[in-house]
Amino acid sequence: MPTLRVDLEVIANLVDNNSRILDLGCGDGLLLDYLLRHKGGNGFGVELDHKGVHTCISRGLPVYQGDIDQGLSDHHDDAFDYVILSQTLQATRRPRFVVQEMLRVGKRVIVSFPNFAYWRVRFGLFLTGRMPRTKVLPHRWYDTPNIHMCSIKDFKEMCDSMEINIIRQLPLAASGGMDSDLVHSQLIGKLPNATANLLAPLAIFLLERRSK
Repeated sequence: MPTLRVDLEVIANLVDNNSRILDLGCGDGLLLDYLLRHKGGNGFGVELDHKGVHTCISRGLPVYQGDIDQGLSDHHDDAFDYVILSQTLQATRRPRFVVQEMLRVGKRVIVSFPNFAYWRVRFGLFLTGRMPRTKVLPHRWYDTPNIHMCSIKDFKEMCDSMEINIIRQLPLAASGGMDSDLVHSQLIGKLPNATANLLAPLAIFLLERRSK
């Protein structure tokens, strides 16, 4: 089986064994395949791109083609233990609505996205006067699928406005691995928000609805 990207490994570690899973924007299905095979999970993948759907089907994965910007009306409330959206939120037309729908159908939600406030992005824009390109954001401005870039700080503010509980915030280090100084469970809550916002090119959030 192909090796998972570091961020997908982190996401997989957040998912409990034998969980009901909905993987949105599942791409080629690597994460979904891992969760079903190695974590005893069951569930579905949703992918818009035809090629991704065909690749998932060839792997024998339960997947259907769908546009998550249109909502998740095929699924009832709390249908899944985890709903996952990996590096796709910035490519959606209605990111707030998408997160809202994820929290409706899932007890817990995992979202990862490129952090547009990462220092290399800031420095690249300042130095060149052009839209920056990095390993996480490799596209040129005119062919990028990303239409709603945000920072870690932006995302946290959105969660607060939507009354969403952030269970864990996991900034990933520039090397592609997790920086223990940033993500250690005893330290993450004590670090200034600006620290992660500046140093992490990618962030992963574990979310749940706020109790009323």
